[in-house]
Amino acid sequence: MMTTDSAGEIPGGASTGDDAANEGATDRLIGPPRRRPVVVVTGMSGAGLSTALKCLEDLGYEAVDNLPMNMVDALVEQGDLASRPVAITVDARTRHFSSDALSAHIARLAARPDLAVRLVFLECADEILQRRYTETRRRHPLAVDRPVADGILRERTLLAALKDRADVTIDTSLLSIHDLRRILAGHFKLSAEPTLHVFVTSFSFRQGVPREADLVFDVRFLTNPHYDPRLRPMTGLDEPVAARVAEDPDYEDFIRHLTSLLRPLLPRYNQEGKSYLTIAIGCTGGRHRSVFVAETLARWLGGQGYKVGLTHRDLDRSSRTGSHAQEWRPPEPAGT
Repeated sequence: MMTTDSAGEIPGGASTGDDAANEGATDRLIGPPRRRPVVVVTGMSGAGLSTALKCLEDLGYEAVDNLPMNMVDALVEQGDLASRPVAITVDARTRHFSSDALSAHIARLAARPDLAVRLVFLECADEILQRRYTETRRRHPLAVDRPVADGILRERTLLAALKDRADVTIDTSLLSIHDLRRILAGHFKLSAEPTLHVFVTSFSFRQGVPREADLVFDVRFLTNPHYDPRLRPMTGLDEPVAARVAEDPDYEDFIRHLTSLLRPLLPRYNQEGKSYLTIAIGCTGGRHRSVFVAETLARWLGGQGYKVGLTHRDLDRSSRTGSHAQEWRPPEPAGT
Protein backbone atom coordinates (compact mmCIF):
# COMPACT_ATOMS: atom_id res chain seq x y z
CA MET A 1 0.00 0.00 0.00
CA MET A 2 1.12 3.53 -0.62
CA THR A 3 2.19 6.02 2.01
CA THR A 4 -0.35 8.79 2.55
CA ASP A 5 0.81 12.27 1.62
CA SER A 6 0.91 15.07 4.17
CA ALA A 7 -2.07 17.32 4.78
CA GLY A 8 -2.75 20.34 2.58
CA GLU A 9 -0.65 23.48 2.58
CA ILE A 10 -1.42 26.60 4.59
CA PRO A 11 -2.14 29.57 2.31
CA GLY A 12 -0.07 32.70 2.89
CA GLY A 13 -0.01 36.31 1.79
CA ALA A 14 2.70 38.76 0.82
CA SER A 15 5.82 38.80 2.98
CA THR A 16 7.45 41.75 4.70
CA GLY A 17 11.21 41.92 4.96
CA ASP A 18 11.14 40.19 8.36
CA ASP A 19 8.77 37.56 7.02
CA ALA A 20 11.15 36.88 4.14
CA ALA A 21 13.97 36.33 6.59
CA ASN A 22 11.93 33.62 8.30
CA GLU A 23 10.60 32.11 5.08
CA GLY A 24 12.74 28.98 5.31
CA ALA A 25 11.59 28.26 8.87
CA THR A 26 7.95 28.74 7.86
CA ASP A 27 8.35 26.35 4.96
CA ARG A 28 9.70 23.69 7.29
CA LEU A 29 6.75 24.16 9.63
CA ILE A 30 4.01 23.83 7.05
CA GLY A 31 5.72 21.13 4.97
CA PRO A 32 5.35 20.64 1.23
CA PRO A 33 2.01 21.26 -0.48
CA ARG A 34 -0.15 18.21 -0.96
CA ARG A 35 0.38 16.55 -4.32
CA ARG A 36 -2.53 15.94 -6.64
CA PRO A 37 -3.63 12.27 -6.76
CA VAL A 38 -3.50 10.50 -10.12
CA VAL A 39 -4.55 6.84 -10.10
CA VAL A 40 -3.88 4.67 -13.16
CA VAL A 41 -5.89 1.44 -13.20
CA THR A 42 -4.84 -1.46 -15.40
CA GLY A 43 -4.97 -5.25 -15.28
CA MET A 44 -6.73 -8.26 -16.70
CA SER A 45 -9.76 -7.72 -18.89
CA GLY A 46 -12.76 -9.01 -16.96
CA ALA A 47 -11.14 -8.39 -13.56
CA GLY A 48 -13.34 -5.37 -12.84
CA LEU A 49 -11.53 -2.38 -14.35
CA SER A 50 -14.70 -0.47 -15.17
CA THR A 51 -16.16 -1.25 -11.76
CA ALA A 52 -12.99 -0.01 -10.06
CA LEU A 53 -13.09 3.20 -12.07
CA LYS A 54 -16.71 3.78 -11.04
CA CYS A 55 -15.75 3.26 -7.39
CA LEU A 56 -12.97 5.84 -7.70
CA GLU A 57 -15.40 8.24 -9.35
CA ASP A 58 -17.71 7.82 -6.37
CA LEU A 59 -14.76 8.69 -4.11
CA GLY A 60 -14.41 12.05 -5.87
CA TYR A 61 -11.97 11.36 -8.70
CA GLU A 62 -12.44 12.65 -12.23
CA ALA A 63 -12.71 9.29 -13.98
CA VAL A 64 -11.87 8.51 -17.62
CA ASP A 65 -12.11 5.01 -19.08
CA ASN A 66 -9.75 3.52 -21.67
CA LEU A 67 -7.68 6.66 -22.17
CA PRO A 68 -4.74 6.57 -24.63
CA MET A 69 -1.54 7.38 -22.76
CA ASN A 70 -0.67 10.20 -25.15
CA MET A 71 -3.76 12.01 -23.87
CA VAL A 72 -3.01 11.67 -20.16
CA ASP A 73 -0.88 14.82 -20.00
CA ALA A 74 -3.60 16.81 -21.69
CA LEU A 75 -6.17 15.48 -19.21
CA VAL A 76 -4.00 16.36 -16.22
CA GLU A 77 -3.38 19.86 -17.52
CA GLN A 78 -6.96 20.54 -18.67
CA GLY A 79 -8.05 23.87 -17.22
CA ASP A 80 -11.24 22.85 -15.45
CA LEU A 81 -9.61 19.66 -14.09
CA ALA A 82 -6.22 21.13 -13.16
CA SER A 83 -6.80 20.81 -9.41
CA ARG A 84 -8.97 17.67 -9.28
CA PRO A 85 -7.76 14.15 -8.51
CA VAL A 86 -7.82 11.95 -11.62
CA ALA A 87 -8.42 8.23 -12.14
CA ILE A 88 -7.98 6.56 -15.52
CA THR A 89 -8.04 3.05 -16.91
CA VAL A 90 -5.47 2.04 -19.51
CA ASP A 91 -5.53 -1.58 -20.64
CA ALA A 92 -5.31 -3.97 -23.56
CA ARG A 93 -8.37 -2.42 -25.20
CA THR A 94 -6.41 0.78 -25.78
CA ARG A 95 -5.13 1.23 -29.33
CA HIS A 96 -1.36 0.72 -29.62
CA PHE A 97 -1.21 -0.41 -25.99
CA SER A 98 2.30 -1.14 -24.76
CA SER A 99 3.27 -2.22 -21.27
CA ASP A 100 6.71 -0.62 -21.58
CA ALA A 101 5.31 2.64 -22.91
CA LEU A 102 2.75 2.82 -20.10
CA SER A 103 5.42 2.16 -17.48
CA ALA A 104 7.65 4.86 -18.94
CA HIS A 105 4.80 7.36 -19.07
CA ILE A 106 3.81 6.66 -15.47
CA ALA A 107 7.43 7.13 -14.41
CA ARG A 108 7.52 10.53 -16.10
CA LEU A 109 4.32 11.62 -14.39
CA ALA A 110 5.51 10.29 -11.02
CA ALA A 111 8.67 12.42 -11.32
CA ARG A 112 6.57 15.58 -11.22
CA PRO A 113 6.60 17.20 -7.75
CA ASP A 114 2.94 18.26 -8.01
CA LEU A 115 1.51 14.78 -8.69
CA ALA A 116 1.09 11.67 -6.54
CA VAL A 117 0.84 8.92 -9.16
CA ARG A 118 -0.11 5.36 -8.24
CA LEU A 119 -0.57 2.32 -10.44
CA VAL A 120 -3.28 -0.21 -9.56
CA PHE A 121 -3.27 -3.68 -11.12
CA LEU A 122 -6.44 -5.80 -11.01
CA GLU A 123 -5.73 -9.53 -11.05
CA CYS A 124 -8.11 -12.48 -11.36
CA ALA A 125 -7.80 -16.27 -11.66
CA ASP A 126 -7.94 -17.65 -15.20
CA GLU A 127 -10.88 -19.97 -14.56
CA ILE A 128 -12.96 -17.15 -13.10
CA LEU A 129 -12.14 -14.86 -16.02
CA GLN A 130 -13.22 -17.58 -18.44
CA ARG A 131 -16.46 -18.08 -16.53
CA ARG A 132 -17.20 -14.36 -16.55
CA TYR A 133 -16.72 -14.17 -20.32
CA THR A 134 -18.85 -17.27 -20.83
CA GLU A 135 -21.67 -15.94 -18.66
CA THR A 136 -21.73 -12.53 -20.34
CA ARG A 137 -21.11 -13.99 -23.84
CA ARG A 138 -18.57 -11.28 -24.53
CA ARG A 139 -15.43 -11.69 -26.61
CA HIS A 140 -12.02 -11.20 -25.05
CA PRO A 141 -10.37 -8.09 -26.58
CA LEU A 142 -7.22 -10.08 -27.43
CA ALA A 143 -9.03 -13.18 -28.73
CA VAL A 144 -11.65 -11.92 -31.13
CA ASP A 145 -11.55 -15.05 -33.29
CA ARG A 146 -9.90 -17.46 -30.84
CA PRO A 147 -10.83 -19.16 -27.54
CA VAL A 148 -11.02 -16.93 -24.47
CA ALA A 149 -8.18 -18.90 -22.84
CA ASP A 150 -5.82 -17.79 -25.62
CA GLY A 151 -6.67 -14.15 -25.03
CA ILE A 152 -6.14 -14.48 -21.27
CA LEU A 153 -2.72 -16.07 -21.78
CA ARG A 154 -1.68 -13.43 -24.28
CA GLU A 155 -2.83 -10.64 -21.97
CA ARG A 156 -0.96 -12.07 -18.97
CA THR A 157 2.25 -12.02 -21.00
CA LEU A 158 1.55 -8.50 -22.18
CA LEU A 159 0.88 -7.14 -18.69
CA ALA A 160 3.51 -9.03 -16.67
CA ALA A 161 5.86 -6.05 -16.34
CA LEU A 162 3.04 -3.75 -15.20
CA LYS A 163 1.96 -6.19 -12.54
CA ASP A 164 5.52 -6.29 -11.19
CA ARG A 165 5.75 -2.51 -10.88
CA ALA A 166 2.22 -1.85 -9.57
CA ASP A 167 1.87 0.06 -6.31
CA VAL A 168 -1.30 -1.83 -5.40
CA THR A 169 -2.38 -5.26 -6.71
CA ILE A 170 -5.94 -6.40 -6.03
CA ASP A 171 -7.09 -9.94 -6.79
CA THR A 172 -10.82 -9.76 -7.55
CA SER A 173 -11.32 -13.52 -7.94
CA LEU A 174 -13.34 -13.86 -4.74
CA LEU A 175 -14.32 -10.23 -4.17
CA SER A 176 -17.82 -8.83 -4.35
CA ILE A 177 -18.36 -5.32 -5.71
CA HIS A 178 -18.79 -4.18 -2.12
CA ASP A 179 -15.42 -5.70 -1.17
CA LEU A 180 -13.68 -4.05 -4.13
CA ARG A 181 -15.19 -0.70 -3.21
CA ARG A 182 -14.02 -1.10 0.40
CA ILE A 183 -10.45 -1.95 -0.63
CA LEU A 184 -10.23 0.95 -3.07
CA ALA A 185 -11.64 3.35 -0.49
CA GLY A 186 -9.04 2.13 1.99
CA HIS A 187 -6.20 2.84 -0.44
CA PHE A 188 -7.45 5.91 -2.29
CA LYS A 189 -9.91 7.89 -0.17
CA LEU A 190 -9.28 11.61 -0.54
CA SER A 191 -9.75 12.54 3.12
CA ALA A 192 -6.55 13.68 4.80
CA GLU A 193 -7.65 12.00 8.03
CA PRO A 194 -4.59 10.21 9.44
CA THR A 195 -6.45 7.51 11.38
CA LEU A 196 -5.49 3.95 10.49
CA HIS A 197 -8.42 1.88 9.25
CA VAL A 198 -8.11 -1.82 10.03
CA PHE A 199 -10.03 -4.49 8.15
CA VAL A 200 -10.32 -8.00 9.59
CA THR A 201 -11.41 -10.97 7.50
CA SER A 202 -11.72 -14.67 8.22
CA PHE A 203 -11.01 -17.09 5.40
CA SER A 204 -10.58 -20.72 4.41
CA PHE A 205 -7.10 -21.91 3.48
CA ARG A 206 -8.80 -24.25 1.01
CA GLN A 207 -9.92 -21.19 -0.95
CA GLY A 208 -6.55 -19.47 -0.78
CA VAL A 209 -5.05 -16.67 1.29
CA PRO A 210 -6.62 -13.25 0.60
CA ARG A 211 -4.25 -11.44 -1.77
CA GLU A 212 -5.00 -8.08 -0.17
CA ALA A 213 -3.96 -9.22 3.32
CA ASP A 214 -1.07 -7.40 5.03
CA LEU A 215 -0.93 -9.72 8.04
CA VAL A 216 -2.05 -13.37 7.99
CA PHE A 217 -2.57 -15.55 11.07
CA ASP A 218 -3.21 -19.30 10.95
CA VAL A 219 -5.55 -20.63 13.68
CA ARG A 220 -5.76 -24.23 12.45
CA PHE A 221 -3.94 -25.34 15.60
CA LEU A 222 -7.05 -24.61 17.70
CA THR A 223 -9.70 -27.24 18.48
CA ASN A 224 -11.82 -27.79 15.38
CA PRO A 225 -15.59 -27.81 16.06
CA HIS A 226 -16.13 -29.39 12.65
CA TYR A 227 -15.53 -32.82 14.15
CA ASP A 228 -18.42 -32.43 16.61
CA PRO A 229 -21.63 -33.44 14.74
CA ARG A 230 -23.64 -31.06 16.91
CA LEU A 231 -21.42 -28.05 16.17
CA ARG A 232 -20.61 -28.78 12.52
CA PRO A 233 -23.70 -27.01 11.07
CA MET A 234 -23.03 -23.93 13.22
CA THR A 235 -20.44 -21.19 12.69
CA GLY A 236 -18.07 -19.14 14.78
CA LEU A 237 -20.89 -16.63 15.21
CA ASP A 238 -22.74 -19.16 17.40
CA GLU A 239 -21.98 -19.26 21.12
CA PRO A 240 -21.57 -23.06 21.39
CA VAL A 241 -18.87 -23.01 18.69
CA ALA A 242 -17.17 -20.01 20.27
CA ALA A 243 -17.18 -21.70 23.66
CA ARG A 244 -15.61 -24.84 22.20
CA VAL A 245 -12.81 -22.87 20.52
CA ALA A 246 -12.23 -20.76 23.63
CA GLU A 247 -11.86 -23.94 25.72
CA ASP A 248 -8.70 -24.87 23.81
CA PRO A 249 -5.83 -24.68 26.33
CA ASP A 250 -3.76 -22.57 23.91
CA TYR A 251 -6.49 -20.12 22.95
CA GLU A 252 -6.02 -17.51 25.70
CA ASP A 253 -2.23 -17.41 25.27
CA PHE A 254 -2.65 -17.04 21.51
CA ILE A 255 -5.06 -14.10 21.83
CA ARG A 256 -2.84 -12.45 24.43
CA HIS A 257 0.25 -12.78 22.25
CA LEU A 258 -1.63 -11.68 19.13
CA THR A 259 -2.92 -8.49 20.72
CA SER A 260 0.46 -7.86 22.36
CA LEU A 261 2.05 -8.10 18.90
CA LEU A 262 -0.45 -5.73 17.30
CA ARG A 263 -0.51 -3.12 20.07
CA PRO A 264 2.91 -1.59 19.24
CA LEU A 265 2.72 -2.38 15.50
CA LEU A 266 -0.45 -0.48 14.64
CA PRO A 267 0.67 2.94 15.93
CA ARG A 268 3.88 2.56 13.93
CA TYR A 269 1.91 1.80 10.77
CA ASN A 270 -0.10 4.94 11.46
CA GLN A 271 3.04 7.03 12.01
CA GLU A 272 4.46 5.83 8.71
CA GLY A 273 1.36 7.11 6.92
CA LYS A 274 -0.28 3.75 6.26
CA SER A 275 -4.00 4.44 6.10
CA TYR A 276 -5.38 0.93 5.56
CA LEU A 277 -4.37 -2.43 6.99
CA THR A 278 -5.94 -5.84 6.32
CA ILE A 279 -5.56 -8.64 8.87
CA ALA A 280 -6.62 -12.11 7.70
CA ILE A 281 -7.42 -14.99 10.08
CA GLY A 282 -7.51 -18.42 8.45
CA CYS A 283 -8.61 -21.92 9.31
CA THR A 284 -9.39 -24.99 7.22
CA GLY A 285 -13.00 -24.31 6.25
CA GLY A 286 -13.39 -20.65 7.14
CA ARG A 287 -16.54 -21.27 9.17
CA HIS A 288 -15.62 -21.96 12.81
CA ARG A 289 -12.25 -21.08 14.32
CA SER A 290 -11.25 -18.24 12.03
CA VAL A 291 -14.70 -16.64 12.29
CA PHE A 292 -14.64 -16.63 16.09
CA VAL A 293 -11.07 -15.33 16.31
CA ALA A 294 -11.74 -12.62 13.68
CA GLU A 295 -14.78 -11.44 15.63
CA THR A 296 -12.77 -11.37 18.85
CA LEU A 297 -9.90 -9.49 17.26
CA ALA A 298 -12.21 -6.93 15.60
CA ARG A 299 -13.87 -6.22 18.93
CA TRP A 300 -10.49 -5.73 20.61
CA LEU A 301 -9.32 -3.37 17.83
CA GLY A 302 -12.49 -1.32 18.20
CA GLY A 303 -11.82 -1.08 21.91
CA GLN A 304 -8.36 0.30 21.11
CA GLY A 305 -9.93 3.17 19.18
CA TYR A 306 -9.33 1.98 15.62
CA LYS A 307 -11.89 2.14 12.85
CA VAL A 308 -12.56 -1.50 12.08
CA GLY A 309 -14.24 -3.35 9.23
CA LEU A 310 -15.08 -7.05 9.48
CA THR A 311 -16.16 -9.75 7.06
CA HIS A 312 -16.09 -13.54 6.81
CA ARG A 313 -15.01 -14.26 3.26
CA ASP A 314 -15.83 -17.95 3.02
CA LEU A 315 -18.75 -18.24 5.40
CA ASP A 316 -21.88 -19.55 3.71
CA ARG A 317 -24.15 -16.70 2.63
CA SER A 318 -27.04 -18.16 4.63
CA SER A 319 -24.89 -18.20 7.76
CA ARG A 320 -23.52 -14.73 7.13
CA THR A 321 -26.95 -13.16 6.76
CA GLY A 322 -28.91 -15.36 9.17
CA SER A 323 -30.58 -13.89 12.24
CA HIS A 324 -28.15 -15.59 14.62
CA ALA A 325 -25.28 -13.52 13.22
CA GLN A 326 -26.41 -10.49 15.27
CA GLU A 327 -27.41 -12.30 18.46
CA TRP A 328 -23.98 -12.80 20.02
CA ARG A 329 -20.50 -11.35 19.96
CA PRO A 330 -17.40 -12.66 21.73
CA PRO A 331 -16.25 -11.03 24.96
CA GLU A 332 -13.31 -8.66 25.19
CA PRO A 333 -10.05 -10.70 25.27
CA ALA A 334 -8.87 -11.06 28.84
CA GLY A 335 -5.54 -9.68 29.97
CA THR A 336 -4.97 -7.45 26.92
